[in-house]
Amino acid sequence: MKIAFRPKLLDCLPGYNRAQFAKDLASGITVGVLALPLAMAFAIASGCSPAAGIWTAIIAGFITAAFGGSRVQIGGPTGAFIPIVYGIVALHGYANLMGATILAGIFLLAMGLARMGQLIRFIPVSVVIGFTNGIAVVIFLAQIKDFFGLKIDNLPAEFFHRIKALAANAHSVDLPTLALASACFIFLISYNRLAQHVALLRRAPGPLAVLIVGTLVSFLFDLPVETIGSRFHGIPQELPALGFPDLSIHDFGKLISPAITIALLGAIESLLSARVADGLIDDRHDPNQELVAQGLSNIAAPFFGGFAATGAIARTSTNVKTGGRTPIAGIIHALVLLGIVLIAAPLASYVPLATLSAIVMVVAVNMGEWHEFTELRRYTNNYRVILLATFLVTVIFDLTIAVELGMVLACLFFIYRMSELTRIERRPLREEADDPHLLYPDGTMRVATWQMFGSLFFGAVNKLEVLLDPAAGHPEVVILDMTQLIQLDTTGLEGLESLLDKLKKRGCTLLVCGMNSQPASLLQRSGFIDQLGAANVCADLSAALKRAYILLPDLMGGNEDNY
Repeated sequence: MKIAFRPKLLDCLPGYNRAQFAKDLASGITVGVLALPLAMAFAIASGCSPAAGIWTAIIAGFITAAFGGSRVQIGGPTGAFIPIVYGIVALHGYANLMGATILAGIFLLAMGLARMGQLIRFIPVSVVIGFTNGIAVVIFLAQIKDFFGLKIDNLPAEFFHRIKALAANAHSVDLPTLALASACFIFLISYNRLAQHVALLRRAPGPLAVLIVGTLVSFLFDLPVETIGSRFHGIPQELPALGFPDLSIHDFGKLISPAITIALLGAIESLLSARVADGLIDDRHDPNQELVAQGLSNIAAPFFGGFAATGAIARTSTNVKTGGRTPIAGIIHALVLLGIVLIAAPLASYVPLATLSAIVMVVAVNMGEWHEFTELRRYTNNYRVILLATFLVTVIFDLTIAVELGMVLACLFFIYRMSELTRIERRPLREEADDPHLLYPDGTMRVATWQMFGSLFFGAVNKLEVLLDPAAGHPEVVILDMTQLIQLDTTGLEGLESLLDKLKKRGCTLLVCGMNSQPASLLQRSGFIDQLGAANVCADLSAALKRAYILLPDLMGGNEDNY
């Protein structure tokens, strides 16, 4: 297998000019500033330090741009990872989160090198919408503690325990925290409408404006609210110590499942983001190269104290809207974040957690495709069951289980639907009324013709049983018209072999006609044609009927020319 490695950056460098660099520079600065509050907010919501989120955005943002398969993709921590990362930290600790992230990176890298990028598109949209909306609900619930200022030391990751803990501590609401968080939430929800009337707001991304305003209000009025400084002692104004997570070989066994979850979600979200970007810039990304870049990002980030990352739809869209058209913009965005850490890190100590909580809550609200619930009545019961089951299991249990359940349900419903579309029908012949030799004395046919429609596969092979039903009579020749049979699998082949054996025991000859290329190829390769006899394979129904007359000599002299 040929392994292709060609980052999109290499395609963009020829012909790159000063005018495009100016656009990429402006876009990179804008996205870098936007990424700062999001990276901190996502990290804190995930049970990590804000510095971990920033360094994840720096490392993943640089690698995604430099080695990715999209011109405009921006990589970094995203809201979708919050429930997964939080659960891993709560159950296994931060060191094991970094180990799971490295494993996920290896899985993503292997998927990209194995050219599996297109396979992600096989996940049904009902499953994607179900777990996306479920993740949004989980994120929203996880922010209630910091949004209301509840006095909970460790919020459980498990759904029912979390709800119980929130309810038990509802009396501990901190009014200044709630007031600040609510004001930030309303301000951010209304930001786009406000920006239409206030020119100054149009120059700054909403999350950054909320971060600045919320921090200024908290500082100027000396609000008694928790800040990054009070909880995390600020953000180090230095490069992180490079090192491998402290893990033993035994730790990796329990990290495989969460690593697969991170890899699966990272692949889905990054490729979904790249597809959205393609529509905005009229381009086409390389899904396999994108997976390679995400793999490298997740392998590298933990060495700098970071965690799981993927392509970020909101930041990628902002990059496009502000003029970014090459990976240079993504590289600049990472360098801007690096400059902020090295220059302005001490200012982050004043950022209120209530403001960051409001930012994450708005991300959760905007992340969910809530209109899909109101439109469920337009779709089939199968679609509804898959979407709702995936949604509920994501909220109550786990994303891994939800995706597995959604895929199993989708496969089962697909098999059922395909089996329903597969038909084997008796085909009446106009010759019955004209030729009494075709009939037994009891009126049943000596030659029975059946037509097959659809796909004869493991979910529909039982439909061959109708040919052996005593009610169908005991013909001497059975003709299977395969003109409308588009696919045959090995279970269907086994069913045909069993049918042939049973017909032979009855003294009946089986003829097949009108085979399409795929069924014909399988029947030939398997030796079924040899068992049947080449003479009993006919080009069409007319030829099969002539063959039937040869097999029944007493019919010769009848109206063979009519067939």
